[in-house]
Amino acid sequence: MRKTDYSVLAERYAAHRRVNPRVAELLANTVHHGARVMEVGCGTGNYLAAVCALSAAAGIGVDPSPEMLNATAGTAARQRRLVGRAEQLGVAAGQFDLIFSVDVIHHVVDRDAGYREAFRVLRKGGRVCTVTESDMMLRTRDPQSRYFPETIDVELARYPSIETLRREMQRAGFENLSEDVAEWTSEVIDTAPFREKVFSSLLYISESAFDSGLARLEAAVQAGAVRYVSRYVLLWGTKVPSVPSA
Repeated sequence: MRKTDYSVLAERYAAHRRVNPRVAELLANTVHHGARVMEVGCGTGNYLAAVCALSAAAGIGVDPSPEMLNATAGTAARQRRLVGRAEQLGVAAGQFDLIFSVDVIHHVVDRDAGYREAFRVLRKGGRVCTVTESDMMLRTRDPQSRYFPETIDVELARYPSIETLRREMQRAGFENLSEDVAEWTSEVIDTAPFREKVFSSLLYISESAFDSGLARLEAAVQAGAVRYVSRYVLLWGTKVPSVPSA
């Protein structure tokens, strides 16, 4: 499967991608005023802006796409943007209270290296959070999997399982692993995000499948409310301070 070129999607992402408010709340609830937070693969910065607004934390967003960073939301003084990757964050060790990513882990080439890098830059007692989707969530996306069922196999091939991610986090040194589930429901009133393929799996299905699914979705929206459900697993790990030997 070819690599998604996010440099050409930046403006569309900035215009159409939205925050799951429950995810933002769960992330923000783990940090305090003045805490240091990093979002890895921040894209256009919606989640970083939301978390910092809710918690009054200081945030840094890291993304490999300069075009995405140039389209970032929430350019407050307490937020910075850096070009970088999960495997090489480009900051000093032991600085952050929370490092998180949202719907990004399936794009990380070397996840083991990415988790080791997160462990390195976290303070003792700091937490990492991978926000992703389980196999069940990928199969039951609504409306995406209903109107574009061809995307299901695409996503199952791209996303690592929760069990795989837990093993990788443990190998990097994280302990006290736990999970939350965040669900937010709204309505599709505009099909532009689908038409403009801001959901990257739509780039990997045939044009005929895309056109057919889009036509059915647009007809359903015109006929009445179409439910949109955003579901995520938040997988947490902690950099536990070492206990000094007696």
